[in-house]
Amino acid sequence: MASKHMGAIWMVAMVFVLLNIVLCNGGKTSSYVRKSQSSGDLPIDAFPPPPGFNAPEQVHITQGDYDGRAMIISWVTPQERHPSVVTFWAAGSKHKHKSHSSISTYRYFSYNSGYIHHATIKHLEYDTLYFYELGDGDSIRQFSFRTPPKVGPEVPYTFGIIGDLGQTYDSNQTLEHYVANPNGQAMLFVGDLSYADDHPNHDNMRWDTWGRFVEKSTAYQPWIWTAGNHELDFAPEIDEKVPFKPYKHRYHVPYKASQSTSPLWYSIRRASAHIIVLSSYSAYGKYTPQYTWLDKELPKVNRTETPWLIVLLHSPWYNSNNYHFMEGESMRVMFESWFVKYKVDIVLAGHVHAYERSERISNVKYNITNGMSSPVKDPSAPIYITIGDGGNVEGIANSFTDPQPSYSAYREASFGHAILDIKNSTHAHYTWHRNQDNEAVAADSLWLYNRYTYPLEEHS
Repeated sequence: MASKHMGAIWMVAMVFVLLNIVLCNGGKTSSYVRKSQSSGDLPIDAFPPPPGFNAPEQVHITQGDYDGRAMIISWVTPQERHPSVVTFWAAGSKHKHKSHSSISTYRYFSYNSGYIHHATIKHLEYDTLYFYELGDGDSIRQFSFRTPPKVGPEVPYTFGIIGDLGQTYDSNQTLEHYVANPNGQAMLFVGDLSYADDHPNHDNMRWDTWGRFVEKSTAYQPWIWTAGNHELDFAPEIDEKVPFKPYKHRYHVPYKASQSTSPLWYSIRRASAHIIVLSSYSAYGKYTPQYTWLDKELPKVNRTETPWLIVLLHSPWYNSNNYHFMEGESMRVMFESWFVKYKVDIVLAGHVHAYERSERISNVKYNITNGMSSPVKDPSAPIYITIGDGGNVEGIANSFTDPQPSYSAYREASFGHAILDIKNSTHAHYTWHRNQDNEAVAADSLWLYNRYTYPLEEHS
C-alpha cells in the first residue's frame, strides 16, 4: 500500500516537473481567443472621394529630410493635374508659404491612376503646429501637423506601430483605436499597405480606397513607410514586370537624405530616435546596394544625440508561428551580427498576421539554422517585435509552434497596434493593444532600457 502511495506521489511530482519544463521553455502564449469575424475587404464605396470637383484625396505626409525640419506632402487629384501647390503656415502666423509638387501618373494592367502629387516643404521650425491647404475653390481641404522637437538625447517622443493593415472591418478597428489614442505622434509602419494584390489583376482601385481610408491619420501625422511583399505588385502573368510600381509612385520617402540609392531602404532621425528602414524584398547579399548602404549607415549613428536605434523591416527574423516560419533567416544571417555590434534597441517587423515579442537574444554563432538551434540571451541584442496584426483580408495567423521557444516572451493571435513611448535617453515604455470587443486593450507591455545608455536586463 505504501509503495502504491509513494508511486502516486512520484507520478504527481513528475507531472509537475514536466509541466514546469514546458511552461519555462518559453514566455507566455496568450489564452485570449479572438472572436471569429469576416475579414473580407470593406466595399469600395465605404471610402468615397471627398466632395467637390477634382478635390485632393488620399492625403498623407512623411518626414521629408534627415532631422525633421521638412515634410513630404502627398495627395491625388482625380480629374486634373492642377492645382499642384500646397499652402502652409505656422499656427498664429499671418505669413503663408507655397510649395509646388511633382506630378506623376502610372498605368497598371487596365487601371490608370489619378494625378499623384508630392511636395516637400522645408525649413520648418521644430515642435511647431503647422496648417496646410490643398485644392482650390469649393474643393479646398485643410489639414495640420506638428513638427518633432529638435533632435537630442533626452527628448521624449511617442511612436505608433502598425503592420499589415489592409482595409477590412478589422483594419478599421485597428486604425480607429490608434487615432483615438492621443499619445501617438508619428507612425512606424512595417509594410503591407492596401492588399490590392489580393484582388483580381491587383485591382489598383484598392490603392485609392486605402489612401482614403487611412487619411484620417496619415494627413495629420507622418507615417514612416516600409515596403512589404504586398507592395511588390510583380505580376508577369498580366505583363506587370516592374516591382513596387504602385508603391513607389504613391509613397515617397526622403531616402537621398541618408545617402541611400533607393526609397526601399533609408534612415531618418526624429527626436531621440535614429530609425533605419530596410527592404526584405530587395537584394541584401554582400556588396549589393542595400548591404553597402547599411554597412556605412550603422557606424554613423550618433548614440549621444539619438540614443534609441530602431530598425523597421517586413519579414521577421524571429518568429514562432508556423506561418512564414524562418522566411527571414537569410537576412538575419547577413545582418544580425551588425545589429548586436551596434546595439540596436528594437527591430520591428510584420508579415506574420499575429503578435509576438522576443527576449533580447542572438544566434550569431550559426551561419544558418534548421529551426531547432537555440538562440541565447544577449544583452547587446535587440528585442524583436512582430506586429503584422493590423487586420488585413488574409485573416489571423493562429498556428504557433508548440512548445513556445525560449526566445519568445509573449505571443498572441490577435489584431491590434502598439505604442512606443520614449521617455528619455535611458527608458521607454512599450505597450501592445489588442482589438477586443471594440476596445483597445493593453495586453503586453514592457519598460525598455536603452542598449547604449542603460544596458540592464528588462523584466517581462
